[in-house]
Amino acid sequence: MNDKFKIREAGKDDVPVILDFIKELAEYEKLSNEVNATEDMLRRNLFEKKYAEVLIGELNSEPVGFSLFFHNFSTFLGKPGIYLEDLYVMEKYRGRGFGRKMLSYLAKLTVERDCGRLEWSVLDWNKPAIDFYLSIGAVPMEDWTVYRLTGKELSSLAG
Repeated sequence: MNDKFKIREAGKDDVPVILDFIKELAEYEKLSNEVNATEDMLRRNLFEKKYAEVLIGELNSEPVGFSLFFHNFSTFLGKPGIYLEDLYVMEKYRGRGFGRKMLSYLAKLTVERDCGRLEWSVLDWNKPAIDFYLSIGAVPMEDWTVYRLTGKELSSLAG
């Protein structure tokens, strides 16, 4: 097989593909009902306001996965970090090392940008992902719990 896998930065023309990946990921995570993203929202927030960045993984020039990430900041380290919001490889392409290559690419980017850490969250039930992350040396942050405000609670606090 002469399959060629490559990773590239996404552009505005990739918005429909990115949205498709988001919907596939949501379906996998049993969270389809939470997807409110539209192509217009993604175009504006990713490529005009540049709130996050996206990498596309391609096999023989066909998109098979994506990662979406943004910078955060560690006050303790005094440096920025990268937070990986989503890493997704289409089911039929899993087990071929593409997810690892995408995570490795992001780790290299983290180092090149002089960031102090690369972080992400994983659903407690996603054993294949957890096993993969442990195999590459990632450490679960067991003493930390993520809290979130959205919707009316967020608006209420905002006053």
